[in-house]
Amino acid sequence: MAINYASKYSSKVDERFNRKALSKAFTNTDYDWTGVDTVVKYSISTSALNDYTLTGTARYGTPDNLENTVQTMLLTQDKSFTFVIDSKSADGSMGAMNAGKALARQIDEVIVPFIDTYVFAKMTAAAVANGSYKVTAVTATNAYSVLLDGQAQLGNDLVPEEGRILGVSYAFYKFLKLDTSFNLATDIAMKDRVTGMVGDVDGMPVIRIPSSRLRDNTSFIIAHPSATIAPMKLQEYKTHLNPPGINGTLVEGRVRFDAFVSDAKVDAIYVHAIGVIS
Repeated sequence: MAINYASKYSSKVDERFNRKALSKAFTNTDYDWTGVDTVVKYSISTSALNDYTLTGTARYGTPDNLENTVQTMLLTQDKSFTFVIDSKSADGSMGAMNAGKALARQIDEVIVPFIDTYVFAKMTAAAVANGSYKVTAVTATNAYSVLLDGQAQLGNDLVPEEGRILGVSYAFYKFLKLDTSFNLATDIAMKDRVTGMVGDVDGMPVIRIPSSRLRDNTSFIIAHPSATIAPMKLQEYKTHLNPPGINGTLVEGRVRFDAFVSDAKVDAIYVHAIGVIS
């Protein structure tokens, strides 16, 4: 005679690990996309210095005609998702199949990593196109030195020292901690740790970034938030209980966003890599 053993299912869901948004500290939302898909911004030229002369009618020199350039920022990212939790699944899972929790899980595990990866990729591509990057091997004896090289380049390009943010891969962070010429400060306020900041290096807050959100071979990014505009045009999530044709909950979400590196401030991003950035 066969014996059927009882099974017991827990209502507690075994959640996967996730990280909150990390790219926000590196960007700004200074421009307003309300009611539009495109924002055009101007950059204005300056005039060269002349030697003042004591005679004639053009003592200040020949007047220059100031010129301007425009940068067109058109939002291109329009992403969506949808899923259903059938009433049978919800009823038979002891509350584990919960629409609200499933939506939060979708945001944390899918939306946030996708946006972070997109933003960091746009920043990295801009730095590479601008020549503001370096490719060298990193060890426990040169990690701090290559970091200071990046700081020096930003300084020579007149990027403000105050406000710079350092994003590091875990591999680079390890070498930095092992570098005897460097001592990581650990007195950053506890309230800042929830954003991913783990300390202060050369005056910059440090954020450790999973390699899955960085371009391949990237070891660190130094950036001033003024350089990258990251608008969130639309962020809308809906739950529909028993919509036509479905007995259960239909969940829908849509996000419209993008990231733009300012032509006038592209020097404010520096990237270091240990190999070809791809």
